[in-house]
Amino acid sequence: MSFIKDFKAFAMKGNVMDLAVAVIIGAAFGAIVSSLVTDIITPLVLTPVLDKAGLQDISQLKWGAVTYGKFLAAVLNFLIIALVIFSMVRAIGSMQKKQEAAPPPPAGPSSTDKLLMEIRDALKK
Repeated sequence: MSFIKDFKAFAMKGNVMDLAVAVIIGAAFGAIVSSLVTDIITPLVLTPVLDKAGLQDISQLKWGAVTYGKFLAAVLNFLIIALVIFSMVRAIGSMQKKQEAAPPPPAGPSSTDKLLMEIRDALKK
């Protein structure tokens, strides 16, 4: 029973849950980018090239016995995902720099300084 309790404590930690959410969102984002490349970019950009080559789909691109059309689509997916992630990391980094650049509020006088100011004020009277 101790193993199950330990596993439950591990699985319910904040870092593990954050990682699980990130993986799920990443998979969904990958599906969106794949659809973007397959359904929008490839037809718009590559249709003229595919028509000249007499092909209907990027997966039919061949060089000898090697079909490289799906590989090109995967590279395009990767480049788009990498660009979006780079943009997000850059934006987060600039936000963190702005937060770090704000000067800390000035520290108030210490208790010794307060006591000395009271003595000074008393001597002035």
